[in-house]
Amino acid sequence: MSVNVRPAIEDDLDAAVDLYAEVAAEGRWIGGEAPTDKPERRAVFQASVHRDDAQVFVAEEDGRMVGELGIEVRRYGVAELGMMVAADARGRGAGSALLAAAIDWARTAGAHKVSLQVWPHNEAALALYRKFGFEQEGYLHRHYRRRNGELWDAVVMGLPLG
Repeated sequence: MSVNVRPAIEDDLDAAVDLYAEVAAEGRWIGGEAPTDKPERRAVFQASVHRDDAQVFVAEEDGRMVGELGIEVRRYGVAELGMMVAADARGRGAGSALLAAAIDWARTAGAHKVSLQVWPHNEAALALYRKFGFEQEGYLHRHYRRRNGELWDAVVMGLPLG
């Protein structure tokens, strides 16, 4: 199967929310956790689709959304991103295609750097980011409180552009 990546449009909102809820329910890969407030999440995605300083990309296989990446340029010139890929599509190129599109967009948007945070146990994502040249710039200890009360660490990574 080939992966098609493109900018998100209004018609993608429901599929993006469903994908978010699916990945959040796994409880291991993104900051969001189940249960997902779908109307709230839809509003977040909808606002991102219409911003000049942000872009949402979707990855599709055979017309089905299998990945989503949101990126925004902060006022200090650093583009921050977050990404998710459906469980059954991981390891098949969706993450790479999304990341390549986001880095290209960040360059054209005038960013001088791309930044992200990732859970330290997400070895596949860490390997993907390293493949694209991201380097670890920091480590946040016991930084994010999960719904069950656990405190999770995060790895801060960056990719200078130019």
